[in-house]
Amino acid sequence: MSHLQAVSTSLQPQSHSYTQLTTYFDPHSQVAWGYMHAEPRPCFTPTVLRELLAWGDSMVGMIDDPNQPDVKYFVLASNVPDTFSLGGDLSLFMQHIVARDRDALYRYALSCIDCSYAVHSHLNRPGVTSIALVQGQALGGGFESALAANVLIAERGAKMGLPEILFNLFPGMGAMTFLGRRIGHQKAEKLILSGKLYLAEELYEMGVVDVLAEPGAGEATVSDYVRREEKSRNGILALRSAREISQPVSYDELVRITEIWVDAALRLEARDLRMMERLVSRQTGKAGVAAAAVPSVAFSA
Repeated sequence: MSHLQAVSTSLQPQSHSYTQLTTYFDPHSQVAWGYMHAEPRPCFTPTVLRELLAWGDSMVGMIDDPNQPDVKYFVLASNVPDTFSLGGDLSLFMQHIVARDRDALYRYALSCIDCSYAVHSHLNRPGVTSIALVQGQALGGGFESALAANVLIAERGAKMGLPEILFNLFPGMGAMTFLGRRIGHQKAEKLILSGKLYLAEELYEMGVVDVLAEPGAGEATVSDYVRREEKSRNGILALRSAREISQPVSYDELVRITEIWVDAALRLEARDLRMMERLVSRQTGKAGVAAAAVPSVAFSA
């Protein structure tokens, strides 16, 4: 059964001409679903970033319009088999790095930050909860985007990690901010520097993943979570508001870290770019995605 087939038949397609994002809205449970399917690789292409931001704007429009059904939850997911997201558009990174085009690289990075901040801040609407549903691999920026969500749900067997250190970089679009607030900054740095992939089960034990789902039951688990939250919604949202006061995440923090990332990316040497290029080639096609799942293989000489 595909991801989309697993979703309730009550979902209504949202009327937007997206090309790399499929959106649905369930008026009964007031849940909006967004399924990424970027091309040519399931990563954060400029197109999917624009469409995610447009989707966020459309949900804000629904929330603020008293004549529209309200959105109480939105779910970031993927309908690419075995892949949530492979992260940043490494091919685009290399183009900008080789061209020494700092402005273009910075603009792309800001687009990623804009998406992550919208997810983490639940569209700046206190009554909305953002959920990331990870089915399959979430690498680099894909993992960062999942970490940005208020609730991270992952199927058992899903693999997540931050391999950037393996090509002499670091994940600069929210990993330190979001991971550090989940498990502490010392543990976050250790995880980042490992360059390893972790099973959802391991990350659940660390406190990174909030809810584990059985394989193939991700959407059903999201629905179960929504039903549970509804029973204690007032208390849960109040607690989240208190956490956001005691552990605030500012847009400025994300931007300043991203500026460090951009400058570090421009210092990469030819050998680092060759390693990045090999990962891009392995991300292209089903066989490549499978190879990229094991960093020790994907980055071998």
